[in-house]
Amino acid sequence: MSLAYGVLRAVRNIGFFTFASGAAAAEPVQIAAFGDSLTAGYGLQIDEGLVPQLQNWLDAAGAEIELINAGVSGDTTAGGLARVDWALANDVDAMILALGANDYLRGLSPELARENLTGIIERAEAKGVAVMLVGLNVGSNYGAAYKAAFDGIYPALAEEFDLQLTPFFYDALIAEAGSQQAMTAYLQADGLHPTPAGVALIVDAFGPEVLRFAQGLE
Repeated sequence: MSLAYGVLRAVRNIGFFTFASGAAAAEPVQIAAFGDSLTAGYGLQIDEGLVPQLQNWLDAAGAEIELINAGVSGDTTAGGLARVDWALANDVDAMILALGANDYLRGLSPELARENLTGIIERAEAKGVAVMLVGLNVGSNYGAAYKAAFDGIYPALAEEFDLQLTPFFYDALIAEAGSQQAMTAYLQADGLHPTPAGVALIVDAFGPEVLRFAQGLE
């Protein structure tokens, strides 16, 4: 974890994280899940979305973590930048940053997406909020150069800001289904958003990444 977070948040973070068999913990660490419809739980019952299922997974693991659903359906990186100060206003300890899919779907500039994501990360760092970045693997609809530029945003930012980079959510669905085409079995009728079963697969893969992120905040 970058030293930029350390001094600002040392007292607040000490002892926040424990497993059920560990020592007593302070108040649970608050992590804002900052994303788009995939985070918000589009098309699903409240308890079926990514954040509720992930919260249940973390609770079962004995983690003293409280997730805050800061997902907005249809949000782009520009939308995220415009509302990030609001999302950080509740004195959250950390952020899971999962934006960019809607930029790709709209064919927006990879350079602008990177600029917006950079702004979000910088504002979080300025408030002493640690960031975990979720990667993105876009399609080739706009050509190989566009795909390479967009996919490259996330590892570049992770290196620049010393962030934990986690695989794109749908990598878990592809791995389970065996191919991107077969992955549609875990998607809703729109072909874009996961079913409850799809979310469960994502959570099984993503949960350990969140635990690793939280442990790094100690």
